[in-house]
Amino acid sequence: MNAVRYYSRSGNTKLVADAIAQAIGTTAISVDQADAKITQSIDTLFVGGALYAYGSDKHLKKYLNELDAKNVKKAVLFSTSWISKHSLDLMRKQLEEKGIKVVPETFYVKNKASQAQLEQAKEFAKQCL
Repeated sequence: MNAVRYYSRSGNTKLVADAIAQAIGTTAISVDQADAKITQSIDTLFVGGALYAYGSDKHLKKYLNELDAKNVKKAVLFSTSWISKHSLDLMRKQLEEKGIKVVPETFYVKNKASQAQLEQAKEFAKQCL
């Protein structure tokens, strides 16, 4: 079983999350939704967020803090932003501190994802399973 969780203020990260979810046959769920909690074992958790004031959004931070490491075999990170890829580092650090394995490969889009980049996100997701 696989899952996609994300937080998006502008909708850019949501575009990528939805593409990844479509590729792996699931639904992307925003971390601020009631059904975002992982309550059973997940083989691969795709997690996405962007950079806000050079940090992670409080909703994403809280979600990652509350994530139960025993339910996640591995995590795959993705991000969109206007400035830098630093959000990937922040998410990686937070997950690894919880004892969750994070694969080295990430997916990043600067600005809004084009249709070609959304197709690349789908391929990336399939390769990460």
